[in-house]
Amino acid sequence: MPVIDVHTHMFTAKWLELLRHNGGIYNIKTRPDGQQEIFRGETPVVIPQPGHFDYELRLRHMDAAGIDVSIVSLTCPNVYWGDEEVSCRAARESNDTMATAQATYPDRIRWFTSLPWEYPQRALEELHRTCDDGAIGVMVLANVAGRSLTDALFEPIWREIDRRRLPVLVHPTDPPGVESMDMTKYDLSWSVGFMFDTTLAITRMIFDGFFDRYPDLKIIASHGGGTLPYLVGRFEKGDEVEIPSRRRMQRKPTDYLRHIYYDCITYDPGALQYLISVVGAEHVMFGTDWPHQVHDTKGSFANTARLPDSQTTAVRSRNAERIFKL
Repeated sequence: MPVIDVHTHMFTAKWLELLRHNGGIYNIKTRPDGQQEIFRGETPVVIPQPGHFDYELRLRHMDAAGIDVSIVSLTCPNVYWGDEEVSCRAARESNDTMATAQATYPDRIRWFTSLPWEYPQRALEELHRTCDDGAIGVMVLANVAGRSLTDALFEPIWREIDRRRLPVLVHPTDPPGVESMDMTKYDLSWSVGFMFDTTLAITRMIFDGFFDRYPDLKIIASHGGGTLPYLVGRFEKGDEVEIPSRRRMQRKPTDYLRHIYYDCITYDPGALQYLISVVGAEHVMFGTDWPHQVHDTKGSFANTARLPDSQTTAVRSRNAERIFKL
C-alpha cells in the first residue's frame, strides 16, 4: 500500500531571509549547539534543518523510509509577521516553491497553501491563485498572530475554504502568553504550549458552533489532536451543565471530535491507540513532522504497525486518498 505523509514541512532560503530582515518580533539566534533557531522574542519557535530547504534530500528520506507521497506545508511562524506586503511576499515565496516542487515531482509531492490571514482580501486572492496552481489544502496556525481562528475577521476566508471543501491542516505555534506562563525554558513552549495551542483552537471551534456553520470543512488537528482525545469526557460534562441559552453547537462535543481528522504523530503507541478508540481509525492519517529535529518518522511507522491491519492501511494511505482525492 502507498504511504502518504500529511504532516511534513518545507521552508525556502528566501522566506528565511525575509523573516530575518522583516520578522518584527521574530528573530534568529544561535543555540549553544551551534544551530540557528527562530525565536519570537525570547520564546523558541523552530530550528531550520537542511531538509527544510532541499527537495532532493526529502526524496532520499522518503525513499529510505518508505513514504510514497508527501503533502508539504510551511510551518510556524508561517507568514504572520511583517506588514501586509511582507506577509503576502512570504506566502507567495513559499507557495510558488511548493508548486514548482509538485510540478517537478508530480508523483511524490503535493502541498498545502499558506495564506496572509490577517489581510482577508489578499488571503482570498492567494487562495484562488494557489488552488489554480495545484494546492490541495490550506495550512493555518492554531492562532494567527494571537487571533483566534474563529475571529470574525477570518469569516470570508473560511467561507471560501468551506465552499471548496479543502482540507485544512491546523498546526500549533507558541500560544499567546507563553512568557507570562514561564514557558520559554526547557522547550515547554513546544512540549506543552504547542499542544495547548491546538487544543484550545479546536475546542473553541467546537463550542462556538464553527463546524455547524462550515459543515464541509475537513480540519486536521496536528500531533494527534494535542490533548483533545484525553479531554473528551470533560467536554461532555461541560456541555451537560452548559446554560441552554448560551449553547451554540448543535451536536455533542464527541460528535465533533469524530467529525474532524488527526495525524498519527503522538510519539507513543498507547496515545495513538487511545486516539483511535475515541475518534475511529478512519479519522487518523499518517504524519512524520520531518524534517524537524523532533520528527518521528520511525515512530510513526512503528506505532501504526502495531495497529490491526485494516487500521494500519487506513491511517497510512486510505484516509488521505479519500480526503485529498488522491
